[in-house]
This record gives sequence, C-alpha cells and structure tokens, in this order.
Amino acid sequence: MAVFSVGTYLVKPEKRKEFLSFQKRWLKYMKDHPETFGKAKSWKLLRQSIGGTYGGYVEMWEFDNLTEYAKSREKFNSDKGYVEFKEEWLRLTEHPRTWNIWETVM
Repeated sequence: MAVFSVGTYLVKPEKRKEFLSFQKRWLKYMKDHPETFGKAKSWKLLRQSIGGTYGGYVEMWEFDNLTEYAKSREKFNSDKGYVEFKEEWLRLTEHPRTWNIWETVM
C-alpha cells in the first residue's frame, strides 16, 4: 500500500512573494533531476485558502511503500541541490513545521 509523507508549515509573512518564486524553481529542479526524485510517485503542494491560518501549506509526497520512502530520503539528503533548497525552505518558513507518514488503509 502507498505511503504519504505529509508536511504542514507556515510561510513567514514577509517571505510570501519570495516563497512563490522558490516553489517555481523547486518544481523545475525536481523535473530536471528525475534520478533524485524518481522514487516518488507524486508530489502535491496545497495552500490554505479559506479558514485556518493564512499562509499555511500542506506538502504531500507519495511513495509505493516505506522502503521506497526510506531510499528516497537517503537520495534526497545526498543531493547537494536538494540540501540547498531545504536550507532555503527553512529560511522561508516558520516553526513549528510538522512531517508525518500516512499509510493507505483501503
């Protein structure tokens, strides 16, 4: 059954414009580096639009199983470009950030 790595976070209010530019570069980087991101079946980014906290995002990565997720995490963390994007992402977002693994039930 598929597993999802689900993250929630807030973009710093003063960094919202910069975050949109960041996301466009990030998407291009992922498309240009399938050797790093090929184990992920899908990636989605959702932005809070009504209710909740303005500036909130949910990011979801889908993998075939926990083994593929673990292999992907190793690959991501050994990719210099990914690490640089992660550092920039940390600068643009606020604490607390959450990441959880969800497994499909049916």
